[in-house]
Amino acid sequence: MQDKKRSGKSECMVEVKGIGKSFGNIVALEGIDLRVKKGEFLTIIGPNGAGKTTLIKILSTLMKPSSGEGRIAGFDLREEQESLRKNIGMLSHHTFLYENLTAHENLKFYGGLYEVENIEKEIKRVIGEVGLETRLYDTVRTFSRGMKQRLSIARSIIHDPSLLLLDEPYTGLDQWSERRFKNILRRFHEEGKTIIMTTHNLSSSLELGDRVIILSSGKILHEQEVSRIDLEELERLYPESRQR
Repeated sequence: MQDKKRSGKSECMVEVKGIGKSFGNIVALEGIDLRVKKGEFLTIIGPNGAGKTTLIKILSTLMKPSSGEGRIAGFDLREEQESLRKNIGMLSHHTFLYENLTAHENLKFYGGLYEVENIEKEIKRVIGEVGLETRLYDTVRTFSRGMKQRLSIARSIIHDPSLLLLDEPYTGLDQWSERRFKNILRRFHEEGKTIIMTTHNLSSSLELGDRVIILSSGKILHEQEVSRIDLEELERLYPESRQR
């Protein structure tokens, strides 16, 4: 697979400066500076409308920033998007699945896009990780919302990405599926992969992450390492967490 990874001495997987995004007169992000080390698990929390999804879309190249610059996995965020995408696994509210194809056909399609070697072996691996072995040859339109999300998890890791971008990834998952997904995230973290996850849930941030950022009104309000978390301070800055 060409352009999968670029060698370099940088310890940063993500380094962006001055990232902004406006939709007409509405400012979604304003001057975001963000550095994420290789192998770090960063969680971004904040209320609806904080700009979390917009930031993830920009980092994944699904959306262009209005201002700012950055490098991800050694590639320029604006100029080397095709090469950059090969290093990213993206999971969001949108499953990016083809409803009229089977689970196997979806995974084979995405594996082909990423030039995955031994694709049948990799399909078997990821479908097992999400517990959908018995539905591999069923069409996606027959799946429940939770099953689609689980298949979307498999889609996002089929190419063994170095960076996982997760936007509210627990949407639609039952408790069993959530536990299984957390095991996948733990494995990725232990393997030295970089993970950036947005969530409303403070407890998920503390359970899995290395560092927490609070995003509010398009700006970084606060950031802190999980090992040094002051819960009272976080709850003061993000009072919604008390209700979750």
